Amino acid sequence: MSVKDHFSRQSADYQQFRPHYPPALAASLAALAPGRALALDVATGNGQAAIDLAAHFDRVLASDISANQLKHRAAHARVQYLRHPAERQAVRDRVADLLTVAQSAHWFDFGPFYAEVRRVLKPGGIAAIWTYALLAIDPATDACIGRFYRERVGRFWPPERRYVEEAYRTLPFPLEELPAPAFSIEARFSLEMLIQYVGTWSAVDRCRHETGVDPLPELAAELKPLWPPGEIRPVNWPIHLRIGRV
Repeated sequence: MSVKDHFSRQSADYQQFRPHYPPALAASLAALAPGRALALDVATGNGQAAIDLAAHFDRVLASDISANQLKHRAAHARVQYLRHPAERQAVRDRVADLLTVAQSAHWFDFGPFYAEVRRVLKPGGIAAIWTYALLAIDPATDACIGRFYRERVGRFWPPERRYVEEAYRTLPFPLEELPAPAFSIEARFSLEMLIQYVGTWSAVDRCRHETGVDPLPELAAELKPLWPPGEIRPVNWPIHLRIGRV
């Protein structure tokens, strides 16, 4: 099995500049779970979702394949971090109340992953996967970011990115699906913060690595006339959520 790791090189920036999920998301998922003893956060990255889950569960096991991501993990007394792939969970059968995957399920080997989901969740346990795609700020900025996404770094996105673009509706999800409430991520960015966030995209990292050219200065130059110095703007990412019960 080939394990994909697209984020180790930019793990420190990922921790600093990626947006945080709304706390209501973890609360909503916890309310669906059959218990509050154990949650698994798979492909946890630096632990953003795991920390949210710790407010609702006695214990959270957060795993990732990337040692660099885990090096930048967020500490919490009820969160334990482990290094292993999503397709092999280091827990016994039918032990978890909830399993979550934030912004990562499109990289998985779906057959083995869902076999593990069924193995580790208790009867009635909940699995939730979610993603978010392009941000929304204002029409002119959004158009500029969209062109950069498609035309400047588009060829550097791995093919699995299409699942994100399709809002996870085409991602395999062989579970009893439940209705998913609507959530969105909210933040406030300066232009500098926006550029640093775009720098966490795996396609930007691959562009730098494969061509030796950083595409971000081009994006900054195009955005600068649209964004007065020092201005802070609201940013929104709609979350695309799927919830299943075993």
